[in-house]
Amino acid sequence: MTQEERNKLYIARSLIEGKMTIREAAEASGLSERQWKRIKKGVKEHGDAFVIHKNRGRKPKHAISDDVKSQVINLKKSEKYVKANFSHFQELISEYESIELSKPTVYRILASSGFTSPKKHSHRNPHRRRKRKPRRGMLVIADASPHRWFLDNREFSLHGAIDDATGEILSLFFTPNECLEGYFEVVRDIVTMHGIPLALYVDRHTIFRSPNTDKLSIEDELSGKRVKDTQFGRAMRELGINLIYAKTPQAKGRIERLWETLQSRLPVELNIAGIKTVDEANAFLKAFIAKYNQRFAVTPEDPGIDFRPLDESLNLDYILCTKEIRQADNGSTFSYGGNFYRVIRNGKTMPVIPKAKITVLKSSKIGIMVEYSGAIYGVEKLEEKPKKQPKTNEKPAKKPKTTVPPKEHPWRSKLSARTQSLTASFVEESDREILEALYSSRLAWR
Repeated sequence: MTQEERNKLYIARSLIEGKMTIREAAEASGLSERQWKRIKKGVKEHGDAFVIHKNRGRKPKHAISDDVKSQVINLKKSEKYVKANFSHFQELISEYESIELSKPTVYRILASSGFTSPKKHSHRNPHRRRKRKPRRGMLVIADASPHRWFLDNREFSLHGAIDDATGEILSLFFTPNECLEGYFEVVRDIVTMHGIPLALYVDRHTIFRSPNTDKLSIEDELSGKRVKDTQFGRAMRELGINLIYAKTPQAKGRIERLWETLQSRLPVELNIAGIKTVDEANAFLKAFIAKYNQRFAVTPEDPGIDFRPLDESLNLDYILCTKEIRQADNGSTFSYGGNFYRVIRNGKTMPVIPKAKITVLKSSKIGIMVEYSGAIYGVEKLEEKPKKQPKTNEKPAKKPKTTVPPKEHPWRSKLSARTQSLTASFVEESDREILEALYSSRLAWR
C-alpha cells in the first residue's frame, strides 16, 4: 500500500468513526465530496483493500508481450544491429523486421535490459547557431570525414556536401583518403543534379587554399602580387563558384554534425546491405541520400532556388581536372609525368608550333588530353624519347676573299713613268690634267 493509499484509508476511517465530516475530508485531500462518499461506503463494505487500485498487479491489455521484448533484445545483441543507436535501431526493425514500436517503447525495453545508447546526449554548453541561408543554392558546405565506415576496421574518407538552407545531403563519395578527386566528384554530382551554387564553404585544407596565401604581406598585396590558385580553386573560378574559407571546425558546424550522424548510422546500413567494397558503397550512397533527406531535411525559409544551370558551351570534364602548362618540342611532342606524348587529332599528328605553350588536362574521367589554341586534342603515348631532328638550315658558302694591293703598288701611285711618257707624246698639257684626274679617281675606286 502506498503512502497516498494510507492517507485515503486514514481519512475514510475518520469519516466512519465520525471524527471528520465529508466537507473537511474534501478540503484536506483535494478530492470531491462525491468521491469521499464513494470511498467511505466502499471501506465499510469491502474493508481496507478498497483504497488499493484494482489494476494493480494486472497486466495492461495493450502491454508489449514478453516474446516481442525478447525478440527486440536479441536483435539488438546481434551483429547486424549491435552498433545502431536506439533511435536508428527503432527505424531499422520497423523497416527490415516489421516490428512496429515507438521510440520510447524501444528505449524502455533496451534500457531495462542494460543497454546504453552510443548517441546518448551529455550536457553541452549552449551556443548561438548561425542562421540558415534563406534559399537553396546560396551556400553549400563541403568537407571530408576519415572513419572506419566498414565493419572490417578499414578507414576511408567520405567526401560530402550539404545545402545550408535545407540541411539536405547533395552528394557523398568514398575514396581511400581525402583528395582532390573526391571533391571533384562531389562538385560533379552537385552541378549535374542540382546546378551551380553561388558559394562553397570549405576549410583551409591545401586542396582548397594555397599555404603561401598567408605569407603575403600587406605591401605585397598592394603591389598586386597574387598567389597561384590551387587546382580546385581554379576549377571553381571557371565555374563561377565563390570559395569561402572557414577558420574553425565550429564555423561549419552543420556538416560536422552530419558526420556524427553518418558515423553512427552509415556503417550499420552498409553492414545490413552486405557492402564490402568502395565501388559498391558509392553506388549504395544514392539510395541512402534520398532516404536521409526524406528523414532529416528541413523546409527553406524562401522557396526560391539559387542553383544555376551549367552553360551548354562548357564541358564539365574539361573543368574538373588538373591543368598544367607544358612546352611542345619538335614533332608535336611533350613530356608529362616522366613519359613522352604526341598531340594527335583524328589519329594523326596535330601540328604544333615548336616551343609553343600547351595545357595538359588529366583526370580519371578523360585520362590525358591537351588544350591548344582554344581546342582540345587527344594524345598518344610514346615508347621512347623522340630523337632530335637534324637542322636543315646549312651555312651559306663563304665569298672569295679579295686582295687589296699594298700602298707601294703601282696602281696606288699617281701615274707610272710609262703612263707619263705616253701622255706627253699624245695629249696636250690640258688633256694631261684631265687624264690624271680620271686616273686618280680610278685608283681611289680600286
